[in-house]
Amino acid sequence: MEAFHLFIILISFGVSLLPLSEFSSAAHINSITPTQSLIDDGNATTLVSGNQTSVLGFFSPGNSNKRYLGIWYKRKPETTLWVANRNSPLNDSNGEFTIREGNLVLLSSTRSLVWSSNVSSKVANSTVALLSDFGNLILKEQESTSQNVYLWQSFDYPTDSLLSGMKLGWDNSTRFERYLTSWKSTDDPSTGNATFRISIISGLPQAVLVVGSTPTYRTGIWNGVRFSGVKSPFISVFDIFYVFDENNAYMKFEITGNSTLSLVKVNPSGLGEQLIMQDNSSDWSVMYTLPADQNCESYNYCGANAVCTSTSYPVCECLKGFTPRSEEEWKGLTWSKGCVRRTPLDCQKGEGFVKVAAVKLPDLLDFSYNKNTSLKECKEACSKNCSCIAYANSDVRNGGSGCLMWFGNLIDMRDIAAKGSEQDLYIRLSSSDMKAFSDANKKKKLKIILSASLTSGTLVFGLAFWCIATKIRKRKNCQSIDEDIDLPIFDLPTITAATNGFSSENKIGAGGYGPVYKGRLSTGQEIAVKRLSKNSGQGLKEFKNEVELIAKLQHRNLVALLGCCVEAEEKMLIYEYMPQKSLDHFIFDGTRSTILPWNKHFNIIRGIGRGLLYLHQDSKLQIVHRDLKASNILLDNNLNPKISDFGLARPFRDDENEARTKRVVGTYGYMSPEYAIDGKFSIKSDVFSFGVILLETVSGKKNRNFNHPDHNHNLLGHAWLLWDENRPLDLMDVCFNDSCVESQVLRCIQVGLLCVQKFPNDRPTMSSVVFMLENDGALLPEPKLPGFFVERNSSDEASPSRTEDPNSEILITVSLPTDRSLKDDPNPTTTLISLGQTFELGLFSPGNSKNRYLEIWYKRKPDTVVWVANRNSP
Repeated sequence: MEAFHLFIILISFGVSLLPLSEFSSAAHINSITPTQSLIDDGNATTLVSGNQTSVLGFFSPGNSNKRYLGIWYKRKPETTLWVANRNSPLNDSNGEFTIREGNLVLLSSTRSLVWSSNVSSKVANSTVALLSDFGNLILKEQESTSQNVYLWQSFDYPTDSLLSGMKLGWDNSTRFERYLTSWKSTDDPSTGNATFRISIISGLPQAVLVVGSTPTYRTGIWNGVRFSGVKSPFISVFDIFYVFDENNAYMKFEITGNSTLSLVKVNPSGLGEQLIMQDNSSDWSVMYTLPADQNCESYNYCGANAVCTSTSYPVCECLKGFTPRSEEEWKGLTWSKGCVRRTPLDCQKGEGFVKVAAVKLPDLLDFSYNKNTSLKECKEACSKNCSCIAYANSDVRNGGSGCLMWFGNLIDMRDIAAKGSEQDLYIRLSSSDMKAFSDANKKKKLKIILSASLTSGTLVFGLAFWCIATKIRKRKNCQSIDEDIDLPIFDLPTITAATNGFSSENKIGAGGYGPVYKGRLSTGQEIAVKRLSKNSGQGLKEFKNEVELIAKLQHRNLVALLGCCVEAEEKMLIYEYMPQKSLDHFIFDGTRSTILPWNKHFNIIRGIGRGLLYLHQDSKLQIVHRDLKASNILLDNNLNPKISDFGLARPFRDDENEARTKRVVGTYGYMSPEYAIDGKFSIKSDVFSFGVILLETVSGKKNRNFNHPDHNHNLLGHAWLLWDENRPLDLMDVCFNDSCVESQVLRCIQVGLLCVQKFPNDRPTMSSVVFMLENDGALLPEPKLPGFFVERNSSDEASPSRTEDPNSEILITVSLPTDRSLKDDPNPTTTLISLGQTFELGLFSPGNSKNRYLEIWYKRKPDTVVWVANRNSP
């Protein structure tokens, strides 16, 4: 039986490709004997595996000056796999790694012991150290010809990395555990706060990710087939192995291709991904990111006695017989307080059980376990114990066996149907709730019978009518899109099959339009399906707009529309699939940004510029995108950028330079001032958005959520301050330190500031932008003050962000008698409060500023400023 469930477990650790500031590699050896040493003398020798894949030597991580002995992949980018002295760094470059009395030892410059393999060897003078092709440091007897017979191996003492062939779990006979622990930071490999390990309670294993003392993810218990909370994708590049028996409880993966590299790491933050590097490639590709579903895969996201369902909205639902602990917070989509019983249990009045099908079983907090009990016997045992509130089989094989009973709140559940390994939970309900539930089922069955009777009488006529209506609707819908567009029309069954029934495993994102699914057509072609959500603020108008516009646009830096599907209530757009996701996936993640050197980022910037230039100048229609942002820049396999999401785009006539709208839509942080404030937009609005993306790419920081200890400006304001102080390179992300071309970075910063200037007429056209980016000798004008160059109140960052809500307005009506006033006397300051006690007006100093402003803010904590009277005249 193939256990592909393990892959998901492996990837839950997260990966961090840490920048290694110094890898010494002047000479190589293939083994270490008692007469040989690796000396860190500035021209150090390294130990290299047989196929030149893995290297052991001395290095300094990131910006650190301390020295460590570690193992890394030799192929670029060099990636740390294991650190010997993670908690005992060397303070200089004179360390020595050798064999002493049969043990591997690391010595300081004074030749005192820093680290040792610490094994008892009877062959002290005949041991040898080898490095395997998968990155395993092995100490064995010289006479032994097998790497499987060893005295010590680094695979038994992992740091933050899980590698091919490495076990994760327990040797039950010796109680020896192999688990992963994150680095403290990207510059410090010492033991961090995040751990991933196999937890075994009463013989029931489950994998748990913990940050500090707080669990952030768990797989659910092993049910004999898989972990109860993990869906199982097919992974062809791995062979997955698991062993859960009396002697062992571990899992491991092995790569099937000799030319493929893959690794999983625990990030200091506790989040991460699994990466893979194919032969003849120097780039890591993201195979999987966890949590893939930030909601249901997060530990106890819905609180106690609730189930998280990633395919429904809202995602949290109380168990039958339970009601939200706080109705108000539940309606506000805050679920952490969970649910409580609607009716208290009373054993004397008789109770029953209701099934919750195919779920990740609750965490093992207050429970009991009997291995040799059937489901029927388990129900009887739970019924007799008034404290038992739920029961389930622990093993789903052969009809089910093993009895789990819970006695407290049910924590961390989610829906998780997987064919052949469904696991059901049975919840205890009061007699009144059981009666209500039974009555509801009877009514439901009666409705089904009546409905079936009526349906059978009209089935033939209904079927015929449906067939005719469907053909008419298809023809009508296709005609309503645009009869002149040469665009393939896909039928709904084709798209449903391609996306595996729009399954949650195939969901790769969501936006204002609705969810996006990955699919594979019967021809083998991969596609991305953008499905209009019923709850979306966008509708047929935006759908037609995107179809009509993008179908007429052809450019290598625009995403290709392959077709559409319009059937019944379904409206879908079918695009080429972009395997590298979107630009924000890389630039706003400190780990992923290190994967791509500066030249890759610069090529992406230029590609976006060329795509926007085509929209503004070279296409048949002049197009203003209106929602250009990092998440709408998709990347193909070769990291070529492609502008996507044309639902809000607007074509311009030849004689039209500017338009105005009362419905301001888009994303705050990328909107130009004239659009956000007055609803005016033009090609210069897109130029402003491009400037924001450019500065975000250089800095690795988001404009809207940017924070700085010395001021309260956004990223644009911060970039302007650095420019004004003649320190523009301070804006650059440190991940580019080793790969950047300073002249290119400076040019990008200056072009970015030119694009985000306050007034549209001051901003360059995209033709000028592309010219300035692609010509080193181009003379660039000095930028002027950027738009939105006003310090924010420091508490603004704590308030909920408003992104795509064009209809949200704040209207405050207050009155002040003519014989009264607000005086800024510090003891106390008088304020004006709205009748509903929601808003407050008064004089205020934002952040660390000593200037005083007349402002309106929400009265509830945290105080959030919504209006400033004298913003430019403190």
